[in-house]
Amino acid sequence: MEKDRQGLESNILRFLAQFITTDPIDKERKFIISYFLSDDTISVFEPPQRNTGVLGGKFLERSRVPKPGQELFKSEMSEYYTAQDLYIGAKICFHDHVFLVVDADEYAFNYMEKHANEFAMANINTILNKLKAIGEPRSREIKQIFAATDPQHTTVMDYDEFRNVMMNISDGKLSEHEIMTVGRYYSLRDKNEMDVTFLLAVSQEHLKKSSFENFGQLLASFVYNDRDKCGLLPSNKCRTICKSFRLPIADDLLRALLAAFEDDKENVNYKKLVDGLNWREHPIPAFQTILLPLQYEDEWSGQPPTLPVKKIKYLPLIKDAFGIEE
Repeated sequence: MEKDRQGLESNILRFLAQFITTDPIDKERKFIISYFLSDDTISVFEPPQRNTGVLGGKFLERSRVPKPGQELFKSEMSEYYTAQDLYIGAKICFHDHVFLVVDADEYAFNYMEKHANEFAMANINTILNKLKAIGEPRSREIKQIFAATDPQHTTVMDYDEFRNVMMNISDGKLSEHEIMTVGRYYSLRDKNEMDVTFLLAVSQEHLKKSSFENFGQLLASFVYNDRDKCGLLPSNKCRTICKSFRLPIADDLLRALLAAFEDDKENVNYKKLVDGLNWREHPIPAFQTILLPLQYEDEWSGQPPTLPVKKIKYLPLIKDAFGIEE
């Protein structure tokens, strides 16, 4: 993907996968698939699992992975897996090992949604059009299905209930990733505000534990590099500056944080970023139920890295997809 071939380190989309197998032991194994956007290579890491005998480690060295079923010697170019082949619910075969992709980290979800023209599974408009085509002759029935799932008329439903309804009304024609995209889009929470607050809370915790307080010099470095004095710097430049200050923040968390402060041109408001990180002057109360933060490739356990989508506002979805007024 040409747009991501910049900088010394590539952006990485990470997915959680499991073997498709009947073997009871292998079925429980988890794998982290990392897709490097800079050169379209893939690596697979298996996290160690306690009390299972699974030691974990590198399962597949970083390389381009050819799709199965191709002749070894042929005149045409080999076909390799691309980023578009990886999404929740995808079945993929890496060198005779068949995986089911079951989850992704928040950076991957955000990246795919931000570049929705390249990722159909994360394109809310494409999915809504698909829903319209499916539900056009059944709009009244679909409204009744949603209403039956919400007998108290709360206008919201849990994600698991929402998923079941979506599977029902789409007759299985939507992938897990498409359903998750719709769920994220119509989630009850104020997505941007809560995501940023959560990312900052986790970051402040790391900075505080490492006694990092060099926020003045960090801001000064941003200002020095801002030749146009506009208060904005490219995301990759901000990442380089943060790395030079050795911020005790995992790379995936840093990238997700920078993405949260980006505008539509991928420029970061660095003053807001520094103010948000400054745990001395702008402390964020610790969350009582913080999930595992984003971590380095070999450490991510596959746990959700940010606040999960729990409640869905389904009335706006009904109106957008099926033209039914609230």
